Amino acid sequence: MDLSKDSSRSALLDAIRRAKRIARIDLAQLTDISPATVTTVTADMIRQGLIEEVIPEELTSQSRRGRPRVNLKLRADAFLVAGLKVAETTISVVLVNFVGEVVAQHTYHRTETRPAPEILITQIQQAIDATLADVDYVFEDLSAVGLGIAGIVDAKRGFVHWSPFLNTRNLELARMLKEAVNLPIFLDNDANLVAMAEQYLGNAQNTGNFIVVTIESGVGMGIVIDNKVYRGTRGCGAEFGHTKVQLDGALCRCGQRGCLEAYVADYALLREASFDTSLFKEGGAERSIQDLLTAARKGDPTAKSIIDRSSRIFAMGLSNLINLFDPELIILSGERMSFDHLYAEEVIEVIRSSIVQVDAPPPDIIVHKWGDFMWERGAAAFALVGVAEMSLRDGLDRVA
Repeated sequence: MDLSKDSSRSALLDAIRRAKRIARIDLAQLTDISPATVTTVTADMIRQGLIEEVIPEELTSQSRRGRPRVNLKLRADAFLVAGLKVAETTISVVLVNFVGEVVAQHTYHRTETRPAPEILITQIQQAIDATLADVDYVFEDLSAVGLGIAGIVDAKRGFVHWSPFLNTRNLELARMLKEAVNLPIFLDNDANLVAMAEQYLGNAQNTGNFIVVTIESGVGMGIVIDNKVYRGTRGCGAEFGHTKVQLDGALCRCGQRGCLEAYVADYALLREASFDTSLFKEGGAERSIQDLLTAARKGDPTAKSIIDRSSRIFAMGLSNLINLFDPELIILSGERMSFDHLYAEEVIEVIRSSIVQVDAPPPDIIVHKWGDFMWERGAAAFALVGVAEMSLRDGLDRVA
């Protein structure tokens, strides 16, 4: 195997993706790869159907002598992948082509929230089938499946150590799903996939070192260092929600006590507030974070105490992240970003005052309120990167 050639292929394909359209000479300068190598490698990628040539529009509308400057771009129909996010009561699916355009999206509703693995796989197949049917595609049109699930996941092995949405621990979930659908499977923790969505499609496309913190039913984190997602040795890295903030503290859904998530996540706040049903509409029949926040803003002392503690603990956790990693950017993302108690100005001020002070500005902290399919687009991006690497490594023609 020619490792240097493989490295050049990956670097050139990634540069073309980032640039959207780029000429060969500019590609050589950008990647510091020789023009001769650029010409050879891109010719291979054109033959494989991964990229294509395109003449800039301003040149096609004018009559000019000589050979026009030709740009390269990804070929949209090189691959079609499915990206999925398993949530508590739904499986959301997007179909995405090679340039990241969403072809279709679908939400599949499921009744069993912690099913056996076999049932979850059946649900995943049904969710993909329904999405394909919406646009008259079939499974054979897919090149790969990307799957995100909450919990502790070893992406390299496709192994789920634990997930709140499965009734079994220690599963080779990627292998089991691959046997069922006969496609390459790219499985990862859902927060890592949001980081990939930001890296390839969102606010961090030109940022090499950043952190994404996700807030929904739980608390997750994705770390990108030198343009690569950091996962740890066992797939247990970046478990921000399970860092300890209180010795022998509140019970976390992971089974341990004192985790940050046990003070910040939805279930933790609602559990804390459950002792006072007057905080909720209709005496507690329908309990929601919105009810709790409304009560806190109206001055209810119990609600305010719960929300204030959650905000302080979250600010402390983010301060520790900055002191540990010194990222360029922190992105707060997820369903809970529709509420502002975790990123109010007073919370940001606590973070700023708690980090190491040097003569340089602190990292930017921004909120990205993605639509419902942010997780799935990250899963699709993971699958696209995976099938592209397979094609470059094995010299395969495009799959789709």
